[in-house]
Amino acid sequence: MIRRMLVANRGEIAVRVARACRELGIEVVAVYSTADREAQHVAVADTAVCVGSAAPKDSYLNIPNLIEAARQTGADAVHPGYGFLSEDPDFAEVCAAEGLTFVGPPPGVMAELGDKAAVKGLMAKAGLPLLPGTDTPVDTVEDGERVAAGIGYPVIIKAAAGGGGRGMTVVPDSHEFRSAYLATRSAAHAVFRDSAVYLERFLVGARHVEIQVLCDQHGHAVHLGERDCSVQRRHQKLVEESPSTRLDDRLRAEMGQAAVRGVRSIGYTGVGTMEFLVGEDGRFYFLELNARIQVEHPVTEVVTGIDLVAEQIRVAAGEPLRLAQDDVRFTGAAIECRINAEDPDRSFAPAPGVLDRWEPPAGPWIRVDAGYRTGDRVPPHYDSLLAKVVAWGPERPVALARMDRALAELDVHGEGIRTTAGFHRAVLNHPAFRAGEHTIHFVDEFLNEEKGDGTS
Repeated sequence: MIRRMLVANRGEIAVRVARACRELGIEVVAVYSTADREAQHVAVADTAVCVGSAAPKDSYLNIPNLIEAARQTGADAVHPGYGFLSEDPDFAEVCAAEGLTFVGPPPGVMAELGDKAAVKGLMAKAGLPLLPGTDTPVDTVEDGERVAAGIGYPVIIKAAAGGGGRGMTVVPDSHEFRSAYLATRSAAHAVFRDSAVYLERFLVGARHVEIQVLCDQHGHAVHLGERDCSVQRRHQKLVEESPSTRLDDRLRAEMGQAAVRGVRSIGYTGVGTMEFLVGEDGRFYFLELNARIQVEHPVTEVVTGIDLVAEQIRVAAGEPLRLAQDDVRFTGAAIECRINAEDPDRSFAPAPGVLDRWEPPAGPWIRVDAGYRTGDRVPPHYDSLLAKVVAWGPERPVALARMDRALAELDVHGEGIRTTAGFHRAVLNHPAFRAGEHTIHFVDEFLNEEKGDGTS
């Protein structure tokens, strides 16, 4: 078993991983930037090492500094969390070369998954349904226009190296294709250092549903049900829930089996998430495979009772899965709201500052994963996630009522600080969401309603 874990991340996921390690008897090494010297993830660790200045490239993305921190502290494993280097095959390979257990899939598999266009080809070979589009990069505007005309508008242009909801543009018609193609390539190069893009038909009226998978190094794999992530703004997830109101038992089982078939076909190990779109007709299509623990993993933990991070660490250490598919049980409904330091009244602009008061909600069947405490500074250098509030109920209406109560209890104040809690309450009480009839277009329609422009 792993003895000492270096957690190569910050914020709530670093705290979450540290807690799982402690329960497994693993010592925790935190890393921090100069901006995070007093952060909670440092406080919960056994040892902490400064790995650089506030800029991520100088600290949390600095591979030599992270490896040196592991060497200095005698760590024998590295957990990357999500974001930063969590899906960087070079980092995983360096860890392996240094004799460190990397908590994630093998570097070779991760490298394959880094090209999202190529992954579509791999999943097609495994028999997973795909939307019409390309599984190789589209190199010119003219080629893109020909492909788009062939598959039909609207189309979506995606960065091949994309992730986290970035590097995607929906194109409604041929008149807007050229500018959208050039802008997406430029954005992809700026964000991912790779300008390659590919095309898919954009599925109107769809739901975004993902399947959680767990695979060991001995050929065993299970799925742990779905999370519905249709409430998104600019492809960034805001609310996640399980079960999805669009799936019935037959479709749920079919998607779970497809997800397991897909990960087995490429020798995947660890936790992972197969993302799909589900159309109004109940047909589903593979989108991408995320090779990391997801932000929204607590939703699955709450409805299955399975500690995903602990299981992820166990399989990384070489242990066989401790459960078969028939052992997985789903109980009730869970919903998660991401509480971001953003101002919804200013187009969700980041709103960092000092948390003069931070009182998270509590009470029955409420879980809060946070990386901040009263007095902490929310720095402007990183993502704006403050906390995740998760509510469970024996059925969806009860979970929604508990979430509404929890969001009302959340008490956050500080100069410059704004949060998305009020926005979430409005979304969760919208008739379309309450009825479970929302789609991936819901947030845009909701914001248009709020502005009163009648375009919804």
